[in-house]
Amino acid sequence: MATLRVPEVVPSPTQDCEKLRDAVQGLGTDEKAIIRILGQRNASQRKKIRETYQQLYKEPLIDRLNSELSGDFRKAVILWTTDPPERDAKLANEALKAKKKGMKQLQVIVEIACASSPNHLQEVRQAYCSLFDCSLEEDIVSAVSQPLRKILVAVASSYRYDKELVDMNVADSEAAKLHEAIKSNKLDQDDVLLILSTRNFHQLRATFACYKQSFGNSIKQDIKSCGKGDLESLLRMVIKCIDTPEKHFAEVIGAAIIGFGTDEDSLTRAIVARAEIDTMKIRGEYFNVFKTNLDGAVTGDTSGDYKDFLMTLLGARI
Repeated sequence: MATLRVPEVVPSPTQDCEKLRDAVQGLGTDEKAIIRILGQRNASQRKKIRETYQQLYKEPLIDRLNSELSGDFRKAVILWTTDPPERDAKLANEALKAKKKGMKQLQVIVEIACASSPNHLQEVRQAYCSLFDCSLEEDIVSAVSQPLRKILVAVASSYRYDKELVDMNVADSEAAKLHEAIKSNKLDQDDVLLILSTRNFHQLRATFACYKQSFGNSIKQDIKSCGKGDLESLLRMVIKCIDTPEKHFAEVIGAAIIGFGTDEDSLTRAIVARAEIDTMKIRGEYFNVFKTNLDGAVTGDTSGDYKDFLMTLLGARI
């Protein structure tokens, strides 16, 4: 359900690198060529391009792009060209080092931990250690206060089974445990975190469905009735990223572009992170939530090469 369009016949990494070199050398930069090449290659193809560029020209492609491009277009292209685990490790570090760590910053950690595959999360944690000489969990502990810290450490350190395996008896019993914890307003108790951080995503979706069937409300509704604090907001975000990540990212994009000004960082992160995963579903959810077209909303709120690059990732022909 990705929107990334890879050509049927893809040039060799050497051919792509030669065209990229032409685009960044001499007077001016050929931004359209950069968009056309990098914006239509998947992660493994981009990795080969990075490696080949380094071999051919003895410099990192990312460094060259950083020196040749500017603004939100540069940020988007560099995020997209960076290896996905390294990209997410850097985004997580940036969020944890921010002076103000509100929900907008912490949602980056939740997305990586709860809306990515277990293998990707493992790779992000490894990249984080290599880049920053400490673990992601250590930085969460030092940067985030309780009770949010407890939840973020639990989901960030999880390693879930990555296959579709569901036990309905477990789903029923764990839905009851979650309901009891929510009813007694003990949202960060160990049972809750154990369920949310160890069960595979398919099992958890079955548990959330059992919860609604048994108790009338969705689990997110019942958590909302506990209060409007950061703990409730964070827990609802964890559940949404596990249950319906496409809806979460549709809402991230909506919040980034609706109203006064544009939050380009959130808009870029959402589209870059999901273009190879589920942007088709996000497009459908965006329409369901906001009653308007995602592509029109993005083109109406961005401009120039930045707009063209995002739209290329969304499958448009520029």
